[in-house]
Amino acid sequence: MNISRRTFGMLTAGAAAAGLLSAPGLSRAAAKVKLRYGTAFPASHPGVVRITEAAKAIATRSEGAVELQVYPNSQLGGEADMFTQVRGGALDLMSTSGVNQTVVPVASINAVAFAFPTYDHVWKAMDGELGDHVRKAFLDAGLFVFPKMLDNGYRNITTGAKPITAPQDLNGMKIRVPGNQLWVTLFQTLGAAPTPINFGELYAALQTHVVDGQENPLALIQSSKLYEVQKYIALTGHIWDGHHIFCNNRRWQAIPAEMRTIIQEELTTAAVNERADVKDLNEKAMVDIKATGVEFNKVETAPFREALAKAGFYSKWKESFGAEAWGLLEKDVGTL
Repeated sequence: MNISRRTFGMLTAGAAAAGLLSAPGLSRAAAKVKLRYGTAFPASHPGVVRITEAAKAIATRSEGAVELQVYPNSQLGGEADMFTQVRGGALDLMSTSGVNQTVVPVASINAVAFAFPTYDHVWKAMDGELGDHVRKAFLDAGLFVFPKMLDNGYRNITTGAKPITAPQDLNGMKIRVPGNQLWVTLFQTLGAAPTPINFGELYAALQTHVVDGQENPLALIQSSKLYEVQKYIALTGHIWDGHHIFCNNRRWQAIPAEMRTIIQEELTTAAVNERADVKDLNEKAMVDIKATGVEFNKVETAPFREALAKAGFYSKWKESFGAEAWGLLEKDVGTL
């Protein structure tokens, strides 16, 4: 069959175009997944450093098909704002601890005061059955939670005017807490005046005496330079705080399975590495903060636990979280 030169050219061009469209590189480009990850952690915190490393590894392993952009220091809004964005699909991923309690109440069970004596107790529970129970509750609320939590460390109380040595030292003290009912009721029960303030506004609130004190892990106290506007740190270790990493589940399920595997594996690696970083950083932070003149004191926790138990704090939260979740908690940490 005779084909004109013009027709041959058109066929050749069409075949070339078809070949380009099926080329692996262009297919990846056409299917590129762009994800945004928001966090209140400062850029220097291991919870940002390790996730940023994971983003690079994800890009490499996916050959550029997945781009994970990390926004630290509440750049995309306060934690409550970012949580709302993830639920609505405007933001893809975030990590947080407490603000999700209104939607997933059991998500704050790790914050039961003085529940975890050691990190062995923490990871046995949160990487195990209790963590699985919490992750299922997130999924039921439309949020996919990654299997490993980030460590935010044990929380300690800082103050500007006086040290905290016993429960009565908290009477009437305005203390910044996350916008989380468990934190609020904890400090109300101990006689303080808990005041929710976005973390990004905390330094200024302490500097201007909007609040008298706050409570956070040492690594975060150091990385956010809160020690510059506080004089005392009481090593209460009253709450072990961890950040769940989660994604809007509709968004997560829309990502190709192979890419989801890469993302999950790298974020899991990041979380495990971050845990070791935070442990080391907390130990170093105490030395460095002491060198600035801040005074540390170790408190006896039994009086705090006794005050909470007497006021019905534990029984109230057992009822709130439910018998199943509370049973899983006590299975790993003992009777509260």
